[in-house]
Amino acid sequence: MKDKNICKFPISDLSDVLFTSCYVRESNMETMKTVTRLQYYRMLLVLQGEGTLRFEERTVGFKAGDLIFGFPNEKFYMVDGLNSIYAYIDFNGVRATELLRRFDIDLYHRAFSGFDGLIPLWEESLSRASEQTIDLAAESIVLYTFSRLYGNTSERGSIIGRIMELTENHFTDAKFGISKIAEDISYNPKYISHLFSEKTGTTYSEYLRTLRIRHAVSLFDHGIQSVKNVAFLSGFSDPLYFSNVFKKQIGVSPKEYIANLDRTLSENELD
Repeated sequence: MKDKNICKFPISDLSDVLFTSCYVRESNMETMKTVTRLQYYRMLLVLQGEGTLRFEERTVGFKAGDLIFGFPNEKFYMVDGLNSIYAYIDFNGVRATELLRRFDIDLYHRAFSGFDGLIPLWEESLSRASEQTIDLAAESIVLYTFSRLYGNTSERGSIIGRIMELTENHFTDAKFGISKIAEDISYNPKYISHLFSEKTGTTYSEYLRTLRIRHAVSLFDHGIQSVKNVAFLSGFSDPLYFSNVFKKQIGVSPKEYIANLDRTLSENELD
């Protein structure tokens, strides 16, 4: 690598504007817990501690190394925190909006983990900046941090794959659902539910019910005729609810489906 020249040409548009309004390291608990209405976008990096932040009606748990985004006009404050210190940069402009769109950052997808490596860079950049260079320092940190987000946001598709994998492995458990998945992959249930609907065009609940009904059909086809047993084996805790869902998706009730199977088998035996 030492002997190779590296030449990369980023595509830029001079009409795109990005500006920063402040670069702050905050450790005062009283200030952190004061309700503030954000004027611009906020990029916040947790330097140490853990706790909970609140943006309007949404709460976000945090720990050291988490990167979290706030949006203009949101009320923001820390609900609780243990030995917490964070730094943040408020920014705005045409390019700011484009960057958030590029990395799929929105109200449901605003928190990212694993950015511990950026903590020394943020702290050193802020401590070294002067009044004459603070704008450059803040803008460069914002842009560099966005560049580090690529790998993280590109994983959104793999999140869907992980959701489907977990569901296919556990859908026969009546207690399994979006809350269990959220716990396993450490994401907010509302976020992954929103992401699943956005990416697949169907709700997670509908996807889960479809898997369970398909499994029920397979069990009936393999000779199990107890509706109650098939319901339990397919992940339904209520046989009556199972029957209603089955009829809605298949077009006939479980008993009618079994009767049709028996009729078909009898006709085949006569042939």
